Amino acid sequence: MKYETILFDMDDTLFDFRLSEKEALEKVFLEFGLPGEVMDYRPSYKEISSVLWAELEQGIILLSDLKVERFRRLFLKHELEVNAKEFGNKYLEYLGMESHLKQGAADLCTNLTDCRLAILTNGFQDVQISRVQRSSLQNRFEEVITSEKAGFQKPDTRIFDYAFSKLGINDKTRVLIVGDSLTSDIRGGINYGIDTCWFNPDQQENHTGVLPTYEIKELTDLLKIVSREVSLNV
Repeated sequence: MKYETILFDMDDTLFDFRLSEKEALEKVFLEFGLPGEVMDYRPSYKEISSVLWAELEQGIILLSDLKVERFRRLFLKHELEVNAKEFGNKYLEYLGMESHLKQGAADLCTNLTDCRLAILTNGFQDVQISRVQRSSLQNRFEEVITSEKAGFQKPDTRIFDYAFSKLGINDKTRVLIVGDSLTSDIRGGINYGIDTCWFNPDQQENHTGVLPTYEIKELTDLLKIVSREVSLNV
C-alpha cells in the first residue's frame, strides 16, 4: 500500500459544512429574533465569511477574531443592533450540534482499514470535536487536529509539523492529504512536501496554479489511489 496515513480535511470534504452552517444559522437567527428570514442575510454573510477565512489562511486575522468579526460586519451592513460576540458564540454552539457526512464518507473511512486516519481542519476545537463525535466516524480517527489547538492554520507548514508530531510520523512519502480547498489543503500539502488529493465533486476548473497529485470527484475514488490502481491526476 502506497500510503500509511491519510490526513483528511473536514468541512466540505468528509462533512457537509454547507448544510451544517445553514442549519446552525437558521437556529441562531431564530433565537435572536432577527427580522426577516436567514436567506435575506446569507449572501452577504457568505461574502464576508469567505473574505475572512481567506485572510485567516494568509495569517492576516486570528481565528478568535474571525468568529466575532464576521457577525460584526454582517450586522453593520444590515444596520442591526446585535451583540456580535454573543451571537457568534451561540452560532458555534449550534454548529457543534450539526454533524452531516458527505456522500461516500462513511464507506470510504470504513474501507480504509489498513491506513491511519486523522483530521486536519482549520476550525474551532470544541465545534469540530463535537461534530465528529456525533457522527458515525467517531472512532475512525487517531487525532482530530484543529488550527485552534495547533495555533496555526493550513496552508502554514507549522500545522503540518504539529500534526506529524502528534501522530509520530517521520516519512512524508507515506502520507496523503485529502481536501476540497486548493489554497488551504492542497497548497499546504505541497508546501510541506507530501502528496495531495483534491476532492472536486463539482468539477471546478483549477485556475490557481496549485497542482494536486491527484484529483477525485467521488470520495470513494480515493480507495483506488491508496491501493495504487490509478495514475496521477485522475
